[in-house]
Amino acid sequence: MTKTEQYAAQHRERHLEELKELLRIPSISTLSEHKGDVTRCAQWLSEALTDSGLEHAEVMQTAGHPIVYADWLHAPGKPTLLIYGHYDVQPADPLEQWDSPPFEPEIRDGKIYARGATDDKAQLWIHVKAAETILKTAGTLPLNLKFILEGEEEITSPSLAPFIQQHADKLKADAVIISDTPMLEKGKPALIYGLRGVAGVEISVQAAKNDLHSGLYGGGVPNAVHALVSLLGSLHDEKGRVAVEGFYDRIVTLTEKEREELGRVGQNEEKIRKDLELSELYGEEGYTFTERTTARPTLEITGITGGFAGEGIKPIVPAQAKAKIACRLVADQRPEEIMELIEKHVAAHTPPGVKASVTRILQGNPFLTPTDHPIMVAASDALKLAYGEQTALTRGGGSIPIVDVFERLLKAPVVMMGFGLPDENLHAPNEHFDLDNFDKGLQTVTLFWDKLAASEKLC
Repeated sequence: MTKTEQYAAQHRERHLEELKELLRIPSISTLSEHKGDVTRCAQWLSEALTDSGLEHAEVMQTAGHPIVYADWLHAPGKPTLLIYGHYDVQPADPLEQWDSPPFEPEIRDGKIYARGATDDKAQLWIHVKAAETILKTAGTLPLNLKFILEGEEEITSPSLAPFIQQHADKLKADAVIISDTPMLEKGKPALIYGLRGVAGVEISVQAAKNDLHSGLYGGGVPNAVHALVSLLGSLHDEKGRVAVEGFYDRIVTLTEKEREELGRVGQNEEKIRKDLELSELYGEEGYTFTERTTARPTLEITGITGGFAGEGIKPIVPAQAKAKIACRLVADQRPEEIMELIEKHVAAHTPPGVKASVTRILQGNPFLTPTDHPIMVAASDALKLAYGEQTALTRGGGSIPIVDVFERLLKAPVVMMGFGLPDENLHAPNEHFDLDNFDKGLQTVTLFWDKLAASEKLC
């Protein structure tokens, strides 16, 4: 057993008692009555970072909840990591469904139960205690560290991007590390190296100036719903591909190695079909369900309105109809370009007699870190050593805005090294965190830092 492992084992109970203190603070960012608790949590973390041996800890104000910063920068010529976490939590409702009070942490069966346990307090605490463990045993760290802990992640981080822009020099790093994602399952570590972006629009069709009596006008004037259905039908071909011209032009094609890795961690398509009570799955021809839902772009119609939708039938020719569209994007697609392509497609396919317009609603960039990037290789190797299991390299089908913020504003690769489990009830009653992952997570982080410090490619 190494000195760091001995220290971690000897001080484990104290580390967990401190974690309990952190979990007792109801730092609910979405509820104004807990604003004081959010600030108190930030102050508690600032003191904890200092106690763990980090320097320059401060609570920095934003337009919303504060951000906590600390660093240790005494390893010249070595990489600098920026470690991100969030200390705000979701509301605990419904309280009656908790087996123990949400802000009175309890350890049961090797798991710690409390709101914020897995999302994200225990996961960020791993990095804080890893720094303490190395500093107390070696007196120095193998590389440079910066911490940024925010209090608004659960409300979409409105203050984060302006803060990073304002303090870009202070936060400059060779890589950003985020532990706020799940492993595949217990004992099976994973690194998420890609996330999809998003582009959302609303298509509006206008026919006559108002709804018309179908007995007087039906068959003689354009129907806005008919026109919209025709437009929507033109968005895909018979093989499930998006038919918008140029939609696929910029995408980074999956390599055979990536397809092999995604296949290794892929989902059981037959089980998914049965669980969803579907006669068959659907999607772009030539790709698996996992590839379609994580690594390929999509265009989904998410809602349609038009005409009369009440009880019975109202015999009219609708004058207006609308549809909402959400696209999931992959590298190197850009949402503003995709929205422009959709606008051109709508203009080219609008049926005669109606007017169609497109309103831009939502956008977010996709994210991709090459799996052969030195920092990804080091992270994968560290997880494999700690868990004794091959690290899965996978993609996420959704979007995490903070990842794009860091990558875009700091020009640094992002590593999503999560230690949570998929069934730990984040955002739900009885949220918990498996303490085996606290121990192995701390081991992983110390191994990761050592590997990065020894790598000449990041120095």
